[in-house]
Amino acid sequence: MQVLRLTLLLAASAMASAQSQLPASPPAPPQAQQVWQMQDSGTTAGLRGIDSVDGTVAWASGTGGTVLRTIDGGAHWLKCAVPDANKDGATLDFRGVQAWDAKTAIVLASGPGEKSRLYKTTDGCNTWKLNNHNEDKDGFWDVLRFQRGDFGFAIGDRNTGVLIGDPLKGRFETEVMLLGHGWFIDDAGCESREDEAAFAASNSSAFIFGSRRYILGTGGKAGASALISALLYMGDGSGPCLRVAVPIAGGTDSSGVFSLFFKSLKTGLAVGGDYLKPNESMGTAAWTQDGGRKWRAAKSPPHGFRSSVQWSEALELWITVGTNGSDISRDDGKTWQPLDDGNWNALSLPFVVGPNGRIARLNAAAIPPAR
Repeated sequence: MQVLRLTLLLAASAMASAQSQLPASPPAPPQAQQVWQMQDSGTTAGLRGIDSVDGTVAWASGTGGTVLRTIDGGAHWLKCAVPDANKDGATLDFRGVQAWDAKTAIVLASGPGEKSRLYKTTDGCNTWKLNNHNEDKDGFWDVLRFQRGDFGFAIGDRNTGVLIGDPLKGRFETEVMLLGHGWFIDDAGCESREDEAAFAASNSSAFIFGSRRYILGTGGKAGASALISALLYMGDGSGPCLRVAVPIAGGTDSSGVFSLFFKSLKTGLAVGGDYLKPNESMGTAAWTQDGGRKWRAAKSPPHGFRSSVQWSEALELWITVGTNGSDISRDDGKTWQPLDDGNWNALSLPFVVGPNGRIARLNAAAIPPAR
């Protein structure tokens, strides 16, 4: 899978380079009919990482060592210091970011071998410290997630995290942060199939419920799957991860599950498809009501490939985004309704990010009524 990852990385880098020659997208006026109201990011970087702390404080990340932060709901996005700027920081592709407040965040660099790294700031991104790095030349980190909800487990808080990379020696490379005390190799990381991988498209291919309790979405030629960690489905951590087929487009290097989100321990959604076929709607969304043990395909799917999905408690609906637009669902993923035709990569409500420095904020008043 390393050859595949290098190919995809080079393709992404070439696209980002082409985008960097374009002028930054200007902020659009806040018109009521716009579902996504464009904001001025001040960059032309391809953005894939976004984490909203509370709708006022948010962090974004992307190509060229780019990290952005807002403390006023996106009215102003400030460019952070580049991690390891005096070395190779400007060459890093920050595919993910996880934040706690206006001062504290961790960014995930995805790349071959030691290009996969974590940097942490505790002073509002004025300075960064290397938090972790990949020591295997064949490694490639895909997703960094921290617990962001209370799912009834005694062990786990907002400092409980999981870091997952592509398979090494038949097992997904997995590290866990135990109660905020540091990263530890998880020997119970899920077994992989040949030609199987996770996707680093939006930093949301895994969802964490608590310490060593997570679900990972995968794809590739092996097909689309959800891997449930042993501690989550067994309770005592014994045995291997539970592998469940997901009715998402698969069977090629560019297809599978790209994003997972759960609004409760039982109810969750998976989205994806084939990113080389952005307008293909079949096989782009599936839903579960039993914690991921069984998945069903959406009856009326999103209108194209989707790379990120999230539940909005305030709006009581799901939103998913991808390279040809966004959609909403009011029935837990069974049917979807189109929102727009923009080009998006990742979602952390109320914000969405995409290529060429695109950042927008959700205008809830413009969401169409239920049909």
